[in-house]
Amino acid sequence: MALTISIVSLLISMLTFWLTRIRKGNLKMTRPSLICFLGQNGNDEPKVFMRTLLYGTADQGQYIQNMFIRLHQADTIQNFNIWAYGDNGVVRGSGLFISKSGISLYHHFLLPKNGQWSFLPGDYKLEVFAETVNASAKKIFEQNLTLATEQANDIKQGKAVYFDWAPDTEKYVSYSDDRKYESKLSRSV
Repeated sequence: MALTISIVSLLISMLTFWLTRIRKGNLKMTRPSLICFLGQNGNDEPKVFMRTLLYGTADQGQYIQNMFIRLHQADTIQNFNIWAYGDNGVVRGSGLFISKSGISLYHHFLLPKNGQWSFLPGDYKLEVFAETVNASAKKIFEQNLTLATEQANDIKQGKAVYFDWAPDTEKYVSYSDDRKYESKLSRSV
């Protein structure tokens, strides 16, 4: 009987050690409370930014070395692969540590240097990918959005189109606004 209890205790200890110290878990992302399309006016480049919480499913935590988004619109696919983040100022993304308790930030995504993109009216599929250290990029979020004709025209006029999550209706509510968002991102980041 004592030997059985000792073996079960050892197995439980080994399982606990594996769950808390060795297992990496998965990187997850909550539904963004805000998604924004903007750009295409003067020197502004098309960009997408969002506010979300990134978190890990294990005690150990993970390091994100890069993130990007992929926008699908009709038969067109465009990667916005320049990533920056921050709440009080924006820094170029690289080496962000994500713990089990998570981190909530604004994430900004720009086109590559010579990329071309126009926000046209229609349905969009937004996919968010994250690349952790020693792993390839994995999709951590996907959302369908619709950009109305008036909103696509507003973007061309320098306004931003916001998609705010409405938890009571469980859908995004979109609107155009010409106010400046919290932090501007330039190529110097």
